[in-house]
Amino acid sequence: MPVRRRLLAASVISAACLGAQVLTGTAATAADEVVSRGVTIPAFYNPPVTLPAADGTLVRTEPLKLALSLPSLNGPLPGRATRLMYKSTDSNGRPVAVTGAYIEPTAAWKGEGPRPLVALAPGTMGQGDQCAASMGLERPLRLNGETVSVGYEDLAIYRLLATGTAVVVTDYAGLGATDRLHTYVNRVDEAHALLDAARAARSVDGASVTAGSRVGLFGYSQGGGASAAAAELQPSYAPDVNLAGTYSGAPPADLTEVTRAIDGSELAGALGWSLNGFLQSDPTLKPIAEANLNTAGKAALADLSTMCVGDALFKYGRAKSTAWTTDGRSVSDIIAATPALKSFLDTQRIGTLKPSTPVRVATGVSDDLVPHAQARRLAVDWCAKGANVTYDPVILPNTGSPLLNHFGPLLTDQGDAVDWLTDRLDGRSARSNCWSMPLQP
Repeated sequence: MPVRRRLLAASVISAACLGAQVLTGTAATAADEVVSRGVTIPAFYNPPVTLPAADGTLVRTEPLKLALSLPSLNGPLPGRATRLMYKSTDSNGRPVAVTGAYIEPTAAWKGEGPRPLVALAPGTMGQGDQCAASMGLERPLRLNGETVSVGYEDLAIYRLLATGTAVVVTDYAGLGATDRLHTYVNRVDEAHALLDAARAARSVDGASVTAGSRVGLFGYSQGGGASAAAAELQPSYAPDVNLAGTYSGAPPADLTEVTRAIDGSELAGALGWSLNGFLQSDPTLKPIAEANLNTAGKAALADLSTMCVGDALFKYGRAKSTAWTTDGRSVSDIIAATPALKSFLDTQRIGTLKPSTPVRVATGVSDDLVPHAQARRLAVDWCAKGANVTYDPVILPNTGSPLLNHFGPLLTDQGDAVDWLTDRLDGRSARSNCWSMPLQP
């Protein structure tokens, strides 16, 4: 009988008030059929029971057909893609299988040194396995009446490939891989997954990147937080990754502020993904959820656990968390009044460690979804620690829509972000503009 593992997860979560680690340790076999909102997840994404010991070790690979590809004399444009599963370590120190994709570009690298690598951290995709960025490379738009998934990161990936850099994309822990829920915006899980993707890329058959290749980290929104966290953790977690620079766009560096901002916005569903991820990461928070979530709240979080961004926009856009709680308080108010929740979110704060290589922080001054002020504060915090920071405020008019205010800079700044990171991969030094922070918006 087919196993609808993601839908089963949702019902278990609802019944158990989102008990953490619901799926952890439940390894699907290649024979299992995993279905999420009408999408059959390829058996490739079912992790084995046992994983390798070393972080970044490949578990399995297979060719990945890019949806957008053109023939050329030197091979398909923009390159040849490989689907990956590799071993990482989560925030609790436990082994975790992570999926993603590596693309070997057709374009030649014309810069200094061997071909470099960019490890790309996707922005918010959702929490259902069908939302994984690696699947978006194969099918950029999925509309089946049950889910709406858009592979919008493909644009940045293709722009990077055009420069001759290789690209590896992580799906993050639990997104794609069918054995657990995605721990949305968990800084350690995301940082480890991104750095281990860079390690895994070296072992892909046919890959031209090596341990000596310069590596860049690239991400916006959720991906901006992941790349920022990875830049902080790289010296201790992955010193073997030859990091040259990091682009962090619109990073959710302070989840207390971001939680308050997304509540009631078009992307209010991300609040559910955050809560799901918190409870997956820390099971001691379960009694707090049981005490504070009403029936509607538990149902919403279970429902969101299999949704992509498009689904959440249609069903939960402008939703307010006051409708999800037993006493009508907002989730932010409950966090403020609950020391255990405040402490957990404090551990997720990005900006407490100094990146050892150049970083570029870009944030839209009108961004009120992933608030501009907290992203700017990340740059200030890093500057105070003596990091090499390039801070770029993106000045766009306020549209009146938090979603548009957030995603506008994703497009308008992307070219500058690619150029800045390509310069770092070419060995060019970066000049910090920390001195100008008092003058910057």
